[in-house]
Amino acid sequence: MRPSGPDAPGALSRRRAEPLEALTVEGLPEHAVPLFEAALEQVCSTVALFRDEATDTWRVEGVREAGAHDAELGAALALAAAVAGIDPPPLRAAPVAAEGWLARTVRAFPEMPVGRRFLIRPTHVPGAAAPGRIVLRLDAGIAFGSGEHASTQGCLRAFEAVAHRRPRRVCDLGSGSGILAMAAAKSLPCRVLATDIEPWSVRVCAQNARMNGIGPRRLRCILADGWKPRLMKGARYDLVFANILARPLCAMARDLAGHLAPGGTAILAGLLGAQARMVLAAHRRQGLVLERRLDVGPWTTLVLRRER
Repeated sequence: MRPSGPDAPGALSRRRAEPLEALTVEGLPEHAVPLFEAALEQVCSTVALFRDEATDTWRVEGVREAGAHDAELGAALALAAAVAGIDPPPLRAAPVAAEGWLARTVRAFPEMPVGRRFLIRPTHVPGAAAPGRIVLRLDAGIAFGSGEHASTQGCLRAFEAVAHRRPRRVCDLGSGSGILAMAAAKSLPCRVLATDIEPWSVRVCAQNARMNGIGPRRLRCILADGWKPRLMKGARYDLVFANILARPLCAMARDLAGHLAPGGTAILAGLLGAQARMVLAAHRRQGLVLERRLDVGPWTTLVLRRER
Protein backbone atom coordinates (compact mmCIF):
# COMPACT_ATOMS: atom_id res chain seq x y z
CA MET A 1 0.00 0.00 0.00
CA ARG A 2 1.44 3.30 -1.02
CA PRO A 3 0.65 7.02 -0.90
CA SER A 4 -1.24 7.73 -4.09
CA GLY A 5 -0.77 11.48 -4.39
CA PRO A 6 2.20 13.80 -4.70
CA ASP A 7 4.20 14.58 -1.58
CA ALA A 8 1.93 17.31 -0.23
CA PRO A 9 -0.89 16.17 2.07
CA GLY A 10 -4.30 17.05 0.72
CA ALA A 11 -3.04 16.70 -2.85
CA LEU A 12 -5.65 14.13 -3.83
CA SER A 13 -8.22 16.67 -4.94
CA ARG A 14 -5.60 18.61 -6.91
CA ARG A 15 -3.99 15.66 -8.64
CA ARG A 16 -3.98 15.66 -12.43
CA ALA A 17 -5.99 12.74 -13.80
CA GLU A 18 -3.64 10.05 -15.16
CA PRO A 19 -4.57 6.88 -17.05
CA LEU A 20 -4.98 4.25 -14.37
CA GLU A 21 -5.39 0.50 -14.42
CA ALA A 22 -6.56 -2.03 -11.86
CA LEU A 23 -4.35 -5.08 -11.27
CA THR A 24 -5.91 -8.27 -9.89
CA VAL A 25 -4.39 -11.48 -8.58
CA GLU A 26 -6.93 -14.03 -7.34
CA GLY A 27 -7.26 -17.57 -6.07
CA LEU A 28 -4.57 -17.07 -3.42
CA PRO A 29 -4.25 -19.20 -0.28
CA GLU A 30 -4.30 -17.25 2.96
CA HIS A 31 -0.58 -17.60 3.69
CA ALA A 32 0.28 -15.99 0.34
CA VAL A 33 -1.86 -12.88 0.84
CA PRO A 34 0.73 -10.67 2.62
CA LEU A 35 3.36 -11.58 0.04
CA PHE A 36 1.23 -10.60 -2.95
CA GLU A 37 -0.05 -7.54 -1.11
CA ALA A 38 3.56 -6.44 -0.65
CA ALA A 39 4.32 -7.22 -4.31
CA LEU A 40 1.52 -4.99 -5.61
CA GLU A 41 2.54 -2.31 -3.12
CA GLN A 42 5.77 -1.94 -5.11
CA VAL A 43 3.93 -0.27 -7.99
CA CYS A 44 0.37 0.49 -6.87
CA SER A 45 -1.02 3.61 -5.26
CA THR A 46 -3.52 1.59 -3.24
CA VAL A 47 -4.05 -2.11 -2.53
CA ALA A 48 -7.14 -3.92 -1.24
CA LEU A 49 -7.82 -7.50 -0.10
CA PHE A 50 -10.98 -9.57 -0.65
CA ARG A 51 -11.88 -13.03 0.58
CA ASP A 52 -14.03 -15.45 -1.44
CA GLU A 53 -16.04 -17.26 1.22
CA ALA A 54 -17.17 -20.00 -1.17
CA THR A 55 -13.64 -21.09 -2.15
CA ASP A 56 -11.78 -19.84 0.93
CA THR A 57 -9.29 -18.04 -1.30
CA TRP A 58 -8.21 -14.42 -1.55
CA ARG A 59 -8.09 -11.73 -4.23
CA VAL A 60 -5.59 -8.89 -4.09
CA GLU A 61 -6.29 -5.76 -6.14
CA GLY A 62 -4.22 -2.66 -6.73
CA VAL A 63 -4.43 0.54 -8.78
CA ARG A 64 -1.43 2.06 -10.58
CA GLU A 65 -0.69 4.47 -13.39
CA ALA A 66 -1.13 2.39 -16.54
CA GLY A 67 1.99 0.42 -17.47
CA ALA A 68 4.15 1.91 -14.73
CA HIS A 69 7.12 -0.13 -13.46
CA ASP A 70 6.31 -3.37 -15.28
CA ALA A 71 9.76 -4.85 -14.67
CA GLU A 72 9.58 -4.24 -10.90
CA LEU A 73 6.07 -5.68 -10.79
CA GLY A 74 7.05 -8.86 -12.61
CA ALA A 75 10.00 -9.46 -10.31
CA ALA A 76 7.95 -8.77 -7.17
CA LEU A 77 5.17 -11.16 -8.22
CA ALA A 78 7.65 -13.90 -9.11
CA LEU A 79 9.35 -13.53 -5.73
CA ALA A 80 6.01 -13.59 -3.90
CA ALA A 81 5.04 -16.85 -5.64
CA ALA A 82 8.43 -18.42 -4.91
CA VAL A 83 8.34 -17.51 -1.22
CA ALA A 84 4.71 -18.67 -0.92
CA GLY A 85 5.59 -21.96 -2.64
CA ILE A 86 2.86 -21.68 -5.28
CA ASP A 87 2.75 -21.43 -9.06
CA PRO A 88 2.72 -17.79 -10.26
CA PRO A 89 -0.98 -16.85 -10.54
CA PRO A 90 -2.23 -14.92 -13.58
CA LEU A 91 -2.30 -11.14 -13.35
CA ARG A 92 -5.29 -9.29 -14.81
CA ALA A 93 -5.14 -5.63 -15.77
CA ALA A 94 -8.13 -3.44 -16.65
CA PRO A 95 -8.40 0.30 -17.32
CA VAL A 96 -9.90 2.54 -14.63
CA ALA A 97 -11.29 6.05 -15.10
CA ALA A 98 -8.90 8.23 -13.09
CA GLU A 99 -11.34 10.88 -11.91
CA GLY A 100 -13.96 8.30 -11.05
CA TRP A 101 -11.46 6.27 -9.04
CA LEU A 102 -10.19 9.32 -7.19
CA ALA A 103 -13.75 10.36 -6.34
CA ARG A 104 -14.50 6.84 -5.10
CA THR A 105 -11.33 6.93 -3.01
CA VAL A 106 -12.54 10.08 -1.27
CA ARG A 107 -15.97 8.55 -0.64
CA ALA A 108 -14.35 5.32 0.58
CA PHE A 109 -12.20 7.15 3.15
CA PRO A 110 -14.70 8.69 5.57
CA GLU A 111 -13.99 9.88 9.08
CA MET A 112 -13.29 6.80 11.17
CA PRO A 113 -13.36 6.29 14.96
CA VAL A 114 -10.98 3.58 16.16
CA GLY A 115 -11.33 2.18 19.65
CA ARG A 116 -12.41 4.57 22.39
CA ARG A 117 -9.80 7.28 21.95
CA PHE A 118 -8.91 7.89 18.32
CA LEU A 119 -10.61 9.52 15.36
CA ILE A 120 -8.99 9.35 11.93
CA ARG A 121 -10.07 12.36 9.91
CA PRO A 122 -9.14 12.65 6.22
CA THR A 123 -8.22 16.10 4.96
CA HIS A 124 -11.37 16.38 2.84
CA VAL A 125 -13.60 16.15 5.96
CA PRO A 126 -14.27 19.45 7.81
CA GLY A 127 -12.51 19.74 11.15
CA ALA A 128 -15.45 19.63 13.54
CA ALA A 129 -14.93 19.17 17.27
CA ALA A 130 -14.49 15.59 18.48
CA PRO A 131 -14.97 15.58 22.27
CA GLY A 132 -13.11 12.76 23.99
CA ARG A 133 -11.20 11.77 20.85
CA ILE A 134 -7.64 12.31 19.69
CA VAL A 135 -7.91 13.39 16.06
CA LEU A 136 -5.36 12.15 13.54
CA ARG A 137 -5.59 14.00 10.21
CA LEU A 138 -4.48 12.18 7.06
CA ASP A 139 -4.72 12.68 3.32
CA ALA A 140 -7.25 10.44 1.57
CA GLY A 141 -4.52 9.52 -0.89
CA ILE A 142 -2.59 7.60 1.73
CA ALA A 143 -3.81 4.02 1.78
CA PHE A 144 -1.39 2.24 4.09
CA GLY A 145 -1.70 3.49 7.62
CA SER A 146 -4.92 5.38 6.92
CA GLY A 147 -6.70 3.42 9.64
CA GLU A 148 -8.91 1.45 7.29
CA HIS A 149 -6.59 -1.55 7.30
CA ALA A 150 -7.28 -4.05 10.07
CA SER A 151 -3.62 -4.21 11.11
CA THR A 152 -3.54 -0.45 11.74
CA GLN A 153 -6.76 -0.63 13.72
CA GLY A 154 -5.37 -3.51 15.75
CA CYS A 155 -2.25 -1.50 16.61
CA LEU A 156 -4.27 1.54 17.70
CA ARG A 157 -6.51 -0.59 19.90
CA ALA A 158 -3.51 -2.35 21.39
CA PHE A 159 -1.87 1.01 22.10
CA GLU A 160 -5.02 2.18 23.86
CA ALA A 161 -4.69 -0.75 26.24
CA VAL A 162 -1.04 -0.06 27.15
CA ALA A 163 -0.93 3.76 27.02
CA HIS A 164 -1.44 3.93 30.80
CA ARG A 165 2.19 2.77 31.17
CA ARG A 166 3.15 6.16 29.73
CA PRO A 167 6.14 5.09 27.63
CA ARG A 168 8.62 7.93 27.18
CA ARG A 169 10.69 6.50 24.33
CA VAL A 170 8.74 5.12 21.38
CA CYS A 171 9.85 3.65 18.05
CA ASP A 172 7.54 3.09 15.08
CA LEU A 173 9.41 0.63 12.85
CA GLY A 174 8.11 0.72 9.27
CA SER A 175 6.02 3.78 9.99
CA GLY A 176 4.33 4.29 6.60
CA SER A 177 2.04 7.31 6.96
CA GLY A 178 3.17 7.73 10.58
CA ILE A 179 -0.28 7.17 12.03
CA LEU A 180 0.96 5.04 14.94
CA ALA A 181 3.84 7.38 15.70
CA MET A 182 1.43 10.33 15.71
CA ALA A 183 -1.03 8.49 17.94
CA ALA A 184 1.71 8.05 20.53
CA ALA A 185 3.00 11.62 20.20
CA LYS A 186 -0.48 13.13 20.55
CA SER A 187 -1.45 10.88 23.46
CA LEU A 188 1.61 11.03 25.71
CA PRO A 189 4.55 13.27 26.69
CA CYS A 190 6.97 11.04 24.79
CA ARG A 191 9.56 11.24 22.04
CA VAL A 192 8.96 9.11 18.99
CA LEU A 193 11.35 7.83 16.32
CA ALA A 194 9.53 6.82 13.12
CA THR A 195 11.53 4.81 10.59
CA ASP A 196 10.82 3.43 7.14
CA ILE A 197 12.82 1.82 4.36
CA GLU A 198 11.14 3.96 1.66
CA PRO A 199 12.19 7.62 1.22
CA TRP A 200 8.68 8.69 0.12
CA SER A 201 7.25 7.22 3.30
CA VAL A 202 9.68 9.21 5.44
CA ARG A 203 8.63 12.41 3.66
CA VAL A 204 4.92 11.65 4.03
CA CYS A 205 5.33 10.79 7.71
CA ALA A 206 7.09 14.11 8.38
CA GLN A 207 4.42 16.03 6.44
CA ASN A 208 1.62 14.31 8.33
CA ALA A 209 3.31 15.11 11.64
CA ARG A 210 3.48 18.80 10.72
CA MET A 211 -0.15 18.75 9.58
CA ASN A 212 -1.08 17.35 13.01
CA GLY A 213 0.91 19.97 14.89
CA ILE A 214 3.70 17.61 15.99
CA GLY A 215 7.17 19.11 15.78
CA PRO A 216 10.43 17.29 14.97
CA ARG A 217 11.56 17.39 18.60
CA ARG A 218 8.62 15.15 19.47
CA LEU A 219 8.50 12.98 16.35
CA ARG A 220 11.59 12.36 14.24
CA CYS A 221 11.24 10.59 10.87
CA ILE A 222 14.28 8.84 9.39
CA LEU A 223 15.17 6.50 6.53
CA ALA A 224 16.16 3.14 7.98
CA ASP A 225 16.41 -0.54 7.09
CA GLY A 226 15.24 -2.31 10.23
CA TRP A 227 17.47 -1.67 13.25
CA LYS A 228 20.64 -0.94 11.24
CA PRO A 229 21.09 2.84 11.55
CA ARG A 230 23.98 3.88 13.78
CA LEU A 231 21.81 6.29 15.74
CA MET A 232 19.68 3.33 16.88
CA LYS A 233 22.67 1.33 18.12
CA GLY A 234 22.26 0.72 21.84
CA ALA A 235 18.96 2.64 21.99
CA ARG A 236 16.25 1.21 24.25
CA TYR A 237 12.55 1.92 23.78
CA ASP A 238 9.64 1.60 26.18
CA LEU A 239 7.27 0.94 23.27
CA VAL A 240 7.92 -0.40 19.77
CA PHE A 241 5.34 -0.54 16.99
CA ALA A 242 6.21 -2.91 14.13
CA ASN A 243 3.33 -3.13 11.66
CA ILE A 244 5.14 -4.84 8.81
CA LEU A 245 4.99 -8.48 7.65
CA ALA A 246 5.32 -11.82 9.43
CA ARG A 247 8.67 -12.97 8.02
CA PRO A 248 10.52 -9.67 8.58
CA LEU A 249 9.12 -9.64 12.11
CA CYS A 250 10.60 -13.09 12.73
CA ALA A 251 13.92 -12.11 11.18
CA MET A 252 14.20 -9.01 13.40
CA ALA A 253 12.99 -10.63 16.64
CA ARG A 254 16.45 -10.65 18.22
CA ASP A 255 17.13 -7.01 17.33
CA LEU A 256 13.72 -5.92 18.60
CA ALA A 257 14.25 -7.68 21.93
CA GLY A 258 17.67 -6.04 22.23
CA HIS A 259 16.19 -2.58 21.71
CA LEU A 260 13.27 -3.06 24.11
CA ALA A 261 13.77 -1.60 27.59
CA PRO A 262 13.07 -3.78 30.64
CA GLY A 263 9.32 -3.80 31.12
CA GLY A 264 8.90 -2.46 27.58
CA THR A 265 6.09 -3.33 25.20
CA ALA A 266 6.15 -4.37 21.54
CA ILE A 267 3.04 -4.16 19.35
CA LEU A 268 3.48 -6.39 16.30
CA ALA A 269 1.11 -6.47 13.33
CA GLY A 270 0.86 -7.02 9.59
CA LEU A 271 0.40 -10.75 10.05
CA LEU A 272 -2.50 -13.07 9.37
CA GLY A 273 -3.96 -15.19 12.14
CA ALA A 274 -2.33 -18.31 10.73
CA GLN A 275 1.09 -16.65 11.03
CA ALA A 276 0.72 -15.56 14.66
CA ARG A 277 2.20 -18.75 16.12
CA MET A 278 5.35 -18.42 13.99
CA VAL A 279 5.87 -14.76 14.94
CA LEU A 280 5.16 -15.41 18.60
CA ALA A 281 7.60 -18.33 18.74
CA ALA A 282 10.41 -16.21 17.26
CA HIS A 283 9.94 -13.56 19.95
CA ARG A 284 9.46 -15.99 22.81
CA ARG A 285 12.89 -17.39 21.98
CA GLN A 286 14.22 -13.90 22.71
CA GLY A 287 12.58 -13.80 26.15
CA LEU A 288 9.46 -11.80 25.31
CA VAL A 289 6.09 -12.88 26.69
CA LEU A 290 2.65 -12.62 25.13
CA GLU A 291 0.41 -10.18 26.92
CA ARG A 292 -2.50 -9.93 24.51
CA ARG A 293 -3.67 -10.99 21.07
CA LEU A 294 -6.19 -8.95 19.06
CA ASP A 295 -7.86 -10.28 15.92
CA VAL A 296 -9.53 -7.89 13.46
CA GLY A 297 -10.90 -9.94 10.58
CA PRO A 298 -8.12 -12.22 9.30
CA TRP A 299 -5.38 -9.96 10.69
CA THR A 300 -3.74 -10.37 14.09
CA THR A 301 -1.96 -7.96 16.42
CA LEU A 302 0.35 -9.29 19.15
CA VAL A 303 1.20 -7.35 22.30
CA LEU A 304 4.46 -8.61 23.81
CA ARG A 305 6.31 -7.54 26.94
CA ARG A 306 9.89 -7.73 28.09
CA GLU A 307 9.87 -8.68 31.74
CA ARG A 308 11.73 -6.58 34.24
